[in-house]
Amino acid sequence: MQIKPFRIEQYFGKYEFTAKYLLSSSDAESRTIQELLDLEPGAHERLLKHWCGYTESPGAPWLREAIAGIYKNIKSDDVLVLAAAEEGIFVLYHALLGPGDHVIVETPCYESSLEVARSTGAQVSEWRRTFENGWAHDVAALEKLIRPNTKVIYINTPHNPTGLLMPAAAFQQVMALSASRNVIVFSDEVYRELEHDPATRLPAACEAYEHAVSLGSMSKSYGLPGLRLGWLASRDPEIIQRCLEFKYYTTICSSAPSEFLTALALRHRQVLVQRNLEIVQRNLRLLHAFFEQRSHLFEWIKPNASPIGFVHFKPQRDAFEFCEKVVRDAGVLLLPGSVYDQPRHIRFGFGRKNMPESLAHLGAYLDAHS
Repeated sequence: MQIKPFRIEQYFGKYEFTAKYLLSSSDAESRTIQELLDLEPGAHERLLKHWCGYTESPGAPWLREAIAGIYKNIKSDDVLVLAAAEEGIFVLYHALLGPGDHVIVETPCYESSLEVARSTGAQVSEWRRTFENGWAHDVAALEKLIRPNTKVIYINTPHNPTGLLMPAAAFQQVMALSASRNVIVFSDEVYRELEHDPATRLPAACEAYEHAVSLGSMSKSYGLPGLRLGWLASRDPEIIQRCLEFKYYTTICSSAPSEFLTALALRHRQVLVQRNLEIVQRNLRLLHAFFEQRSHLFEWIKPNASPIGFVHFKPQRDAFEFCEKVVRDAGVLLLPGSVYDQPRHIRFGFGRKNMPESLAHLGAYLDAHS
């Protein structure tokens, strides 16, 4: 397997645990284990007694039941538990694709969604969205990319890095187009349930189309990346079985304490989501005003889902140099769009409680150096 360096994670690895202010984080505010245990009477004692042996490779039945409860018409057997969304991406691509296959990937995207597809030896085409076109979803352009050997179409909604939800009409068109060509849809939905207006929430792809796979995670909307747990959900039993067979070569099974805490969290997921949504909505107002006040530097298409947004950097220079200077001189971590092959953009994150402090520090730095 040949694969390029993972630029997003390399950049975070360089600064994430040393920078004082994080203003590009992709997850929502987290919680302590104590806070999770306090959600349910007796949970602390049950955790202490929880067996730390091997777990079932597909995931504990009671955990898969809890995950299935997120969706409509999904059973526990339709769910495969994995070590976070990253393993889900790796396992699905390598279980389903190989030389001679073709995959279409919506871009810009989280880098592994593109590079892991390429590492399988399959041919990869990009369904490109652009800032200049309002990050629109051109379904006609997608249709032109489909070939006789197209096996998978990867989509991401709500979207990383733009924070935008795919319009319902476009989503329905993608599902119908894929069904007409018998193509699998791999839908990255790790920000689902963090739509800024819950009424705009789309169906999960696994609900809408029999040969679709929904990717979920505890890391983003629920703010629990330290649990390192994610899942694939699909009504196509062959897809789930093939992914399970590949998982035997990766993690085999999940962490027993993480399974316990994940099931607990999902039973109370509305509590987690509501708190994080309030933080996101409050921070988004501050961030949007910040950009309006500094319109000579920044412009964006305002996100409508997730805790992230993709900002166009207006000066005629690479945003990477700007981000490097800001983190070195001000201790504020921003993510340069070059890691998405978008060098004139910057990803901002607004899902953390301390974002106002981070934003104020960035503002003071910019004002002092304007």
